[in-house]
Formats: sequence, C-alpha cells, structure tokens
Amino acid sequence: MRILVVGGGGREHALAWRLRRDRSVTDVVAAPGNPGIAQVARCMDVRADDHDGLIGLARRERVDLVVVGPEAPLVAGLADEMEASGVAVFGPSAAAARLEGSKAFAKDLMLRADVPAARSATFTRRDWEEGPSGVLSFLDELGGPAVVKADGLAAGKGVVVAETRDGAAEAVEAALGRGAFGEAGASVVIEERLEGPEVSAFALTDGRRVAPLGFAQDAKRIGDDDTGPNTGGMGAFSPVPSVDASTAERIRAEVLERTVAAMAAAGIPYRGVVYAGLMLTEDGPKVLEFNCRFGDPETQALMPLLATDPAERLLACAQGALVDDAIELDALACVTVVVASGGYPGDHRTGFEIAGLGEAASVEGATVFHSGTAERRGRVVTAGGRVVSVSAVGGSLAEARDRAYEAASHVGFEGRYHRTDIAALAAKEEGT
Repeated sequence: MRILVVGGGGREHALAWRLRRDRSVTDVVAAPGNPGIAQVARCMDVRADDHDGLIGLARRERVDLVVVGPEAPLVAGLADEMEASGVAVFGPSAAAARLEGSKAFAKDLMLRADVPAARSATFTRRDWEEGPSGVLSFLDELGGPAVVKADGLAAGKGVVVAETRDGAAEAVEAALGRGAFGEAGASVVIEERLEGPEVSAFALTDGRRVAPLGFAQDAKRIGDDDTGPNTGGMGAFSPVPSVDASTAERIRAEVLERTVAAMAAAGIPYRGVVYAGLMLTEDGPKVLEFNCRFGDPETQALMPLLATDPAERLLACAQGALVDDAIELDALACVTVVVASGGYPGDHRTGFEIAGLGEAASVEGATVFHSGTAERRGRVVTAGGRVVSVSAVGGSLAEARDRAYEAASHVGFEGRYHRTDIAALAAKEEGT
C-alpha cells in the first residue's frame, strides 16, 4: 500500500513513522513533511492547504490512501475534493468536520443524541448587538465560573476560562462586540465549567462502526503544575490510570458510538478519527469538545504503543467498510515530552541549530518526533514554538517517564524549554 500523509508536524511524523512500520505499506510520501519525517518518508514541497497540489501529488504518486493530519484542510473540504478525484482519504468530509469546525454544531448534535456534556448555550453577534440581556441571563443561570469558546477554528486561541460572571461577560463582549476572535468568534458557546481530570479518547470509524484506539492525557499549559498560558500541548502520556475498564466502556457507548450514530442519522456519515476531549466529573465522563483529527502531542504517545498495523483499517474507514473493530495496544506505557523554543507560546526566536537528536534517539525505548524543525545547509534548526516531541515507552509510566526525560536532556538549542512534570502524578497513581 502507498500512503500520502498530509502535514508537517509532530503528529504527522508519528503517523508516518508508524505507517512505515506497517507490514502492508510499501511507500510513504509526506507533504510538506519536515526533516524528521524525511527519515521515514519521501517529503514533497506541497503545503497542507494546497488542495489542488495535494490531489495532483496523490495522482502522480498513485497512492492508495491519503491520511490528513491537520484539521484546517478537512474543515475546508480536502477530503471531499480527494474523493471527487477518485482518491481514498482518511478524514471526514467538510460537513462532518463541523464536529470540530463549529462548536455550536457539536453542542446541538450532543444534545439531540444525549451525549453527556457541559450545559451550554450559543450566542451570535446579532444577539449581542440586539442587547446583552440574553447572555447575562444565561451567565446568571450558570451561577459560577464559565467557559467562553469561539464557535469556529481559532488556532487554540478561542477559549477563555472565566472565574467570574463578569469575567465571562467581558470575554463574550470581546468576542462578539470587538471581534477579538475574528471570524471564528462570529458566534460563541458559553458553557458551565466542569471539574475533574481531562482525558482524550480516540477511535477510528467508517461512519457506522467504532474502533476505540486508546486514551491519552496531555498537558496544555506552558508551566509545571499547569500554570501559565495554554499551548498546543507540552506533553502527553498513555495509558491514563484514571480511566478504568468501566469508564472506558461508558465513553465508548455514551460518547463515541452515540456521536457516530447521530452523524449518520443526520445524513452526515463521519469517516476518520473521532477525538473526544473529556472531563471525568463526579457524574461521569462529559465531553468538552470534539476534534476531527488526531491530537498533537497525544498521537506521539499513542503510535509507539500501537500493536495493530493501522494502514488497512484506515483504508477500510475511508471506504466505509470497517469489519474488524479490534485494535490492540502493547501492554506498555508511553510518555511524550515536548521541547519548545524559549518564549513559546508568546514571541520566540527560531533558526537555532539543534544538537543531540541522535543521542536522544539512542536512549532505550525513545523516539524523537519533529514538530517545528527545518533543514538549513545540512543542519537541523528550530522553526517553530514546539520543536520536538520526545517519546519513550516502558513497562510502566514511571519507566517511560524516566526514559523520555533522559532522552529529552540530550536535545539542545538556544533557549530550549520543557516542562518537568509530564506524567508525574499519573506515575504515582499507577503505583497505588
């Protein structure tokens, strides 16, 4: 099987790396890729948002399957265009990708399908312009902290967690009145703030059947002990000790299967990966959001554990013909530590040469996935905020964590930074 992976970050590196190890795969092409992906795939200089260029590449390379990494091309209809050109693609249609592309759409779907989620309401700019009383009334009903989310894709910058009613009202005014979220904030979703540990659930689906892929937990904030601003993710680990067998089954039945069935019933079959961001509350798991693609850095923690070769199942999902919904993970643990540029997620400098990548990869159980790197005159340099994701497997979270941090210690460049507490609490839970 010949596969094209679309994207050039750590998630796409992990996908290309695992697909290249698949016994049914003969060739992996990536567009645009990065220096790390170039070690396992042939990289082509075609951007992820160049739909015509990607379709042309898929045809020239005669690929059997296209695997789309980022969400933006899916929301923009890349899967539809690929299918119309006769190319099989793993990823939802633009209509189905609204599950991530529009939080209002997702909230409405969850309400109709009885998928457990936070109480919420959606408001538009017109609602605000006609008078803020509706917004303020709903905030009064919530009676406490609230979360304000831009309806559309906002590159991770469209969520405000407000501690007070006035803080939430200010966030709504910024979004709807002043346009602080841009077009993504033409509508906002206001929801109650849930309490509990967060977990990410992943599953493959062909639009009917659901094949759970596993659980991971990521660290979103820049600083240890979850302090500082949100980022794209500073680390992740799998498995998640707080997700026991009964919780996993409940998530499968009440969240993943209900959502896929509701999409099908609405005439919008969802094919690809379903990624549910969940809060494990006292009342059980509740959905915070859905994503229409693999997570980053969660994918870097899941792919090293994947025992089942994925290519044939991804193709079956693309064709609407998933027969075997059993996916096996190794009885191991994986911890991923993101090494970032100093100053991230704010202003940060790039172009620094990266040392120690070979030494990091030589640590037992470790793999280095490139996220924000580039090659200049034969040297690998930093080219983004999150530079590399260092993953390591072990017989326990504690062992995997030790190996990941040992490997990460070898990665050097000016201003490098990483959190020091990834999976620390989970490793302690695992031993109790």
